[in-house]
Amino acid sequence: RQVFLIEEPVAAAIGAGLPITQTRGSMMIDIGGGTTEVALFSLGGVVISRSIRVAGDEMDEDIVQYMRTKHNLLIGEPTAERIKIEVGSAYSLPTERVIPVKGRNLINGLPSTVEVSSIEIREAVSGSVNIIIDTVKDALDDTPPELVADLIEAGICLSGGGSQLKGLAERLQDELQIRCYVADDPMTCVARGAVRVLEDFKELSSLLVGLQRGSTSH
Repeated sequence: RQVFLIEEPVAAAIGAGLPITQTRGSMMIDIGGGTTEVALFSLGGVVISRSIRVAGDEMDEDIVQYMRTKHNLLIGEPTAERIKIEVGSAYSLPTERVIPVKGRNLINGLPSTVEVSSIEIREAVSGSVNIIIDTVKDALDDTPPELVADLIEAGICLSGGGSQLKGLAERLQDELQIRCYVADDPMTCVARGAVRVLEDFKELSSLLVGLQRGSTSH
């Protein structure tokens, strides 16, 4: 009969097992369908937070637009998502792949199949990937030096469906010069974090958001 709210990156961090109640800093990048949330934690609080409306869905849309522009092929978002999962990447793959993509030819309106390489799909999603990287860099720019030192030691954790884009952790690591890794079972981090709060409510209730606008429950 009571309702409690928790911020998504906080739930993701708890679900991924980050020590967010400790003094040392930890960072979570949660890439969902509609939004990417970047949060830096220390002492049970969010020190820095960034949220952008660029995530998995935007990458699917990038692929739809790329196929339309480069191959005159109309595909739906489910097809785009399948392409992203199969050959999408943020970093060069050890072995680049080619897959057939079925859709409707925009010139003659007939069904058509086009061969598409993983290199092309990497180019298609590069705009969205770069925006996510720039957002993380922006958050790190505002991070206090002592917490940056903590992140260099502990690394940065990625969660959410979008974090499973091949090579994304490696690309972020290259760009940020900090170890980046994908959480175990990244799709369920937020749900598992919410369950943890319910199980250990007394200990973790300070991480909840108050129901009054702008307040935090303590």
